[in-house]
Amino acid sequence: MLDTLNYTAVAGERKDHSITIYALSTCGFCKRALTFLNDRGFSYRYVYLDQVPLETKNECKKTLKEKYKDDIAFPFAVVDDGKHLVGFIEPDWMKTLGI
Repeated sequence: MLDTLNYTAVAGERKDHSITIYALSTCGFCKRALTFLNDRGFSYRYVYLDQVPLETKNECKKTLKEKYKDDIAFPFAVVDDGKHLVGFIEPDWMKTLGI
C-alpha cells in the first residue's frame, strides 16, 4: 500500500538517511518538519495524505500503525526504514538524525 503512493522527492546535499514523511498539507507541525529538513539540507520524500482518497489515507494509517506499533499523528516520519518519529518535536528529530 505505501509503495503505491505518489511521493514528492526533495533533493538535498545530505543523503545519510532514508527519510519518508507522511504529512497533511494544512498541518503547521508538518510544515515545520519539512522546513527543518530543508534547512539542514536533507534529501527526503513526502506525501500529503489529505490529498489522496480517504480510503487510501485510512489504509496507509492502518499499515503504519501495524508496522511501527505506534499511534499515527502528523507528521509521521520513517527514518532508515526502522526508526520512526510521531509529530514534530525538534530535539527528537535532531537525535534520530544525528544532528
